[in-house]
Amino acid sequence: MSSYGRSYSSESYAPSAPSLPESYRQQERDRGASGSARPQSSGYGVHQNQQYQQHPPAYGQGQSSSSSGYSGFPPGTHPDVIRSFEMVDVDRSGYIDEKELQRALSSGYQRFNLRTIRLLMFLFKNPHDALRIGPKEFAALWSCLGQWRAIYDRYDRDRSGKIDLFELRDALYGLGYAVPPSVLQILMSKYDDGSGRKIELGFDSFVECGLILKGLTEKFKEKDKRYVGQATFNYDEFMSTVLPFLVAYD
Repeated sequence: MSSYGRSYSSESYAPSAPSLPESYRQQERDRGASGSARPQSSGYGVHQNQQYQQHPPAYGQGQSSSSSGYSGFPPGTHPDVIRSFEMVDVDRSGYIDEKELQRALSSGYQRFNLRTIRLLMFLFKNPHDALRIGPKEFAALWSCLGQWRAIYDRYDRDRSGKIDLFELRDALYGLGYAVPPSVLQILMSKYDDGSGRKIELGFDSFVECGLILKGLTEKFKEKDKRYVGQATFNYDEFMSTVLPFLVAYD
């Protein structure tokens, strides 16, 4: 086994977004079978948006996990999570966009930059509206961030409120990723503000790093069936794997 093969284990403990909807996965399979990277005319976003416009959800009706009247939240959702959603859903549509999500998370955790928000919107896709998320996605996202917060606090060993290079290395290793130093340097350099000061990550940047690394590693592992640190991608597969993490939220 190569040394690179030990960069990750067959099991990861990193919190993650839910799996993509099956309709999205089927589209990816169809595109792969056709040998073309071009989207089909009945693309995921177009079809689902039309469905949403024709049959908008009955906002405020049906069973709810709280007395607020919001439907769509999973049973047992904490009232504070529902309240955070309510506060930013000013048009009472039952869906929130990236700016509203940014306000909701900034009140519950700390201020999130828009780049991280767009990554979260991409990972926690709403099958009915590609540009907004509903109660179900919001509850899952909030739970995921709670798990990342616990990891962040655990590895912020000097209690500075920031994660430095060595704390990031230890956190990722604890999640099952023995990331090479060269990759860590690339990750950290993304957050260099040019001031010459030591690069440290706030919570939002830490989440962004973790989710990108986890997402790309999971994609690699799909091809590395024996976990030897080697995989074969054709050009279309490589671009389809990497580009969503680069362009979906910039």
